[in-house]
Amino acid sequence: MALDDTKGLNSLGFAKPPSETRVVVAMSGGVDSSVVAAMLAEEGYDVVGVTLQLYDHGAALAKKGACCAGLDIHDARRVAEEMGFPHYVLDYENIFKDAVIDEFADSYLAGATPVPCIRCNERVKFKDLLETARDLDADCMATGHYIQRKMGETGAELHSAADANRDQSYFLFSTTAEQLDYLRFPLGHLKSKDETRALAAKYGLAVADKPDSQDICFVPNGNYASVIEKLRPGAAEPGEIVHSDGRVLGRHDGVIHYTIGQRRGLGIGGLSEPLYVVKLDVDSRRVIVGPKDLLATRTIPVREINWLGDGSFDAGAEHHVLVKVRSTRPPREAIIRPLSATEAEVELLTPEEGVSPGQACVFYESTGSRILGGGWIWRGH
Repeated sequence: MALDDTKGLNSLGFAKPPSETRVVVAMSGGVDSSVVAAMLAEEGYDVVGVTLQLYDHGAALAKKGACCAGLDIHDARRVAEEMGFPHYVLDYENIFKDAVIDEFADSYLAGATPVPCIRCNERVKFKDLLETARDLDADCMATGHYIQRKMGETGAELHSAADANRDQSYFLFSTTAEQLDYLRFPLGHLKSKDETRALAAKYGLAVADKPDSQDICFVPNGNYASVIEKLRPGAAEPGEIVHSDGRVLGRHDGVIHYTIGQRRGLGIGGLSEPLYVVKLDVDSRRVIVGPKDLLATRTIPVREINWLGDGSFDAGAEHHVLVKVRSTRPPREAIIRPLSATEAEVELLTPEEGVSPGQACVFYESTGSRILGGGWIWRGH
């Protein structure tokens, strides 16, 4: 449906015909963003497709399950040709390296477990690309993310996707209110990925059966350590694996090979109790291991908070919410205690295991689907 006759607004929320509404579609070459572009083109919108080349063309050409390079650029261009709208490829390689890859490497070396996909959305797609969309005189920018934008009493609100299995709200918490005014997420209401693939088939798109992207786009096969070693040669210095009671249990080849909560592959066999990585001490090059109960965390310091709830985020107030501390974990009941406009202490009502610096802590309203913002976990317990 291109026009909402009850309000005189088109499906993107503008009081004018689709043909007079320009929308830039961020096209990764995958099925989701391709369907968004095809759907809007079919509805009659003035669609402009934009694909970002984020890292080296040659290295990524043959890689399956990546995005924003090689084959994906070709696939995005082909969709634009099939549907008859213009398509541009923008070389964002330097921006991506400066804004995402370098911080990922430095954060990992500092013992954190970073989430570069969030930084990419925040610093590249929803910042530089969004500015490009404005430069192209677009009324809005649409993406293939599974998240919903709904109008509330005070403006646009961010809500979880209808399909909980596809929901990407954890990766989009840092979207600002100003960006949300300009963004559109046409797939957020779909109940399953099958619906998206059915739409792709309906539009005759060659990417209808293309597999979903896996892993972080610039980290082949999920092997973080090998990427860090390439980016920061010599950074993986050996050191000791130490029990939380002080016993030295063995040696390791670099802190970057370990993550908080890890149990397998520690290289310290023959012990009677199962041990987990409970802390990474980068300064002394020590991997601290201990029993599972040491992983339980109740209080989490959070900073760089982006608040999307009603009213201001003021020190002294308390917010009873649900929070996610990992993208794969269900939301848990918590109390947010703001310390400033961008810092807070989050108290989990039930302790959570494996809370790691560098991960995001995302806030959800305790009843309903609204995302209230979130921030970054910044030191261990």
